[in-house]
Amino acid sequence: MAQKVLVTKFNYKGSREEYEKMANEVAPAFAEVPGCDWKLWIIDEAKNEAGAVYLFRDEASLKQFLDSPLVASVLSNPALENFDLRASDVIPGLSEITHAPVGTRVTA
Repeated sequence: MAQKVLVTKFNYKGSREEYEKMANEVAPAFAEVPGCDWKLWIIDEAKNEAGAVYLFRDEASLKQFLDSPLVASVLSNPALENFDLRASDVIPGLSEITHAPVGTRVTA
């Protein structure tokens, strides 16, 4: 099965510090998402825009995540708005040439 990438972007209300405090509270839940090998948190403070890039093992894992209470809680958070979620397939061979961490779970 093909790995899937999910790229999310949204606007946050308040300061970067407030956003990061809120994100730190939910980060452990994201670390336990079944079938997600990693999540990269991204931010553009000048635009009050944040988001993430996720690597999922397969389509089923991505779908399970998108249908989860965790995603529902993020989408309904009044401090976040203007969501854009885009899923794509991974091209493994090209990604490996450019040193992308695909094919194996990244651990600390």
